[in-house]
Amino acid sequence: MHPSPLQPDLRTTGFSGRLLPLRRIGRVLLLTAALFLAGLQGGCDSAQENGMADAFYLNPYKDLSTLGRVALVELDNSSAYPQISADLTEALFVALQKKQIFGLTIVDHDNPAWRGLQENLDSLQALRQLLAMREALKCNGLLVGTVTEYTPYPHMSIGIRLKLLDLTDGQLLWGLEQVWDSSDRDIQKRIKHYFKDDLRTGFASLREEMVVVSPLKFGKFVAYEVAATLDREEN
Repeated sequence: MHPSPLQPDLRTTGFSGRLLPLRRIGRVLLLTAALFLAGLQGGCDSAQENGMADAFYLNPYKDLSTLGRVALVELDNSSAYPQISADLTEALFVALQKKQIFGLTIVDHDNPAWRGLQENLDSLQALRQLLAMREALKCNGLLVGTVTEYTPYPHMSIGIRLKLLDLTDGQLLWGLEQVWDSSDRDIQKRIKHYFKDDLRTGFASLREEMVVVSPLKFGKFVAYEVAATLDREEN
């Protein structure tokens, strides 16, 4: 028997958070689109270290560490390779855990609640559903997104679009849209930076080459860069 949408089957970390009281139902998701566009057009903090400047928005008025727990919804997929969604979601889960900014709960694609969390997030009906899911998931944040592009050859490339919503008031906390192309020289330099701690081992060059041919390793690199944009101290 499948769990109901209000009692989803979840994998969770051990990091627990305090749920906040629900007050302003009518304001959930208000101004989300405007904030996201404004952020991508220049309102985001700098992320020069990993080349992600101007690719993301980070709400300057919110502290992500106060969220407690966030529901990470398995990524939707616009590419021709279905498996990449699960692989990238898992890579994001691990990379975000390492940041220890908030706890995480994964909502898998086969969960009955998945579709409702991915579609029509800006509608009033979805608003009511999200408020109900906040109580059921015991999460104050919702992280959703889409694999917009994936090509394993002639060179590896991954495109993703993500947004993190505050379920206590509907505000956009963070958003990102970017494409990583392994043939890009800047990406190759950032991969070297990714492995900078391994240079003295003598195997760094081989590992860098593996990143640009292995979907799993390239996905981990992408997740690493995504997670870095959530840490205000690094931006």
